Amino acid sequence: MGNVISIGNQGFDSIRENNYFFIDKSSLIKEWWDSGDVVTLIIRPRRFGKTLNMSMLNCFFSSKYAGRSDLFKGLSIWDDSSYRDIQGTYPVIYLSFADVKQTSYAEAVSKIKSIILEMYSQYERMIDKDALTDSQRQLLSTIKVGMDDIAAQNSLKILSSVLAETTGKKVIILLDEYDTPMQEAYLDGYWDEFTAFIRGFFNAAFKTNTYLERAMLTGVTRVSKESAFSDLNNLVVVTTTSDRYSTCFGFTQQEVYAALDSFNLGEQKDNVKKWYDGFTFGRRKDIYNPWSITNYLKEQKFIPYWALTSSNSMISRLIQSASIDMKMDMETLLNGGEITVCFDEQIVFSQLENDENAVWSLMVASGYLKVCEVEYRGMMGKPWYHLAVTNMETLSMFTGMFTGWFADKSTNYNSFVKAFISGNVKEMNIYMNDVALSTISNFDSGMHPSSVSEPERFYHGLVLGLLSELYDTYEVKSNRESGYGRYDVMVIPKIDKQKDAMILEFKVCDIDTEGTLEDTAEAALQQIKERQYDAELIARGIDRKHIRHYGFAFQGKKVLIKEQ
Repeated sequence: MGNVISIGNQGFDSIRENNYFFIDKSSLIKEWWDSGDVVTLIIRPRRFGKTLNMSMLNCFFSSKYAGRSDLFKGLSIWDDSSYRDIQGTYPVIYLSFADVKQTSYAEAVSKIKSIILEMYSQYERMIDKDALTDSQRQLLSTIKVGMDDIAAQNSLKILSSVLAETTGKKVIILLDEYDTPMQEAYLDGYWDEFTAFIRGFFNAAFKTNTYLERAMLTGVTRVSKESAFSDLNNLVVVTTTSDRYSTCFGFTQQEVYAALDSFNLGEQKDNVKKWYDGFTFGRRKDIYNPWSITNYLKEQKFIPYWALTSSNSMISRLIQSASIDMKMDMETLLNGGEITVCFDEQIVFSQLENDENAVWSLMVASGYLKVCEVEYRGMMGKPWYHLAVTNMETLSMFTGMFTGWFADKSTNYNSFVKAFISGNVKEMNIYMNDVALSTISNFDSGMHPSSVSEPERFYHGLVLGLLSELYDTYEVKSNRESGYGRYDVMVIPKIDKQKDAMILEFKVCDIDTEGTLEDTAEAALQQIKERQYDAELIARGIDRKHIRHYGFAFQGKKVLIKEQ
């Protein structure tokens, strides 16, 4: 194991040739080949070594790397003599969709066609056109600049046939980040037409391709079979809850602790575990994020390396516009709790706006939440997943996301929080009205929109923001009330009981019964008093003089805050 860390280097040959830091994952080669599976789709979160492993498979099987035993000596795969005999003996088609992030269907397909042309150019010297049939030469001639969509869809199948004809062996296809363009198609509104194209591409490459020996695809999400893999009955899907390949992606605790010792960082094991451990693949727990570990070994600072590598815009948008119940579940998770939900691991992107269970599935697949336990209920044995926030790093991602809902729209959110902590009610009113005016509609723009639910969504979004902003010094506890427009919040100092605790009551102004915002705010304060919400704080040892009451009254985008 080299002690020079090459950050961002995803080329297996480069890492091995330069003796850079590398943790042996060559067991993937044996496990995959021994399985006998024709087409394998492996789902893992981003930055979990998928590209490096695909590069390793390419270096192992591709005839371009024939005679390169130096790349594998010392690794576990080289201990098996039967595998030494097949190294560098297959034609391999290796491509990636990682850069297909265009904003329109035409641009996305054009990008895929350029990837196909670049890939073909790499194999020109391997192809003996004189050995091909007239039909094969004719098909090969269709793969050119300006090719139509059908030619592009058939391109991998065509290349497989000519490589097989030239080499006398069937082809291995490796496709990395297969789902990147599909996520972009969903975000930018060209989902239906793009999935129709990609369905034809996959069927030609992986179903009707008689020249295919094996194929592996990797991605972050398991896109529904109906969307992309219709009739692909030879596909084996390995999700994050599968036991197969459980240690092939990500670092085990044993591997991480050995690396820390080799860098003289053994005393940091507990902190590293708290920050970067927590991923679970199948029944295997204590999996660490490779990107964060390698960056920590190099920088020796505890920061959210992995969380900073993505904008998380899709997750943010879906949670922000989600129902009140989902926001409540997010509050539970942020407070270190666990939720239990039922979902299908197969993601249908078109359902994300309407089915919140699909959002939970997306967050698990993306690595933001971990599966603590799976229980099967009922006669049909439906899976119910016990979920929690994965670790400190993913917690920091969520907190940044929730405060960002307000910071992106109004710089006055931070001012509101400061005024709230200091007890300046006049400034609280000024800043909260600015925040509500600029953000309230953003909490009602996705799932189940209605004018009635706007304020409720905003309250729960505000609480998630408060949870995030005050996480280090305060406990923010929500106390759900039955009936429309009621939502109680306690803000409790974690350490210093001489600091003030706050009780907030939110109410929507009902002009038929309360008349004015002033009346509604007073009713909120009266409710705090009548229901004796102070009791819990007093039981915690907080003196009454250190408890503040706030009544929040909402009418549309107008807010009035009163203190008692």
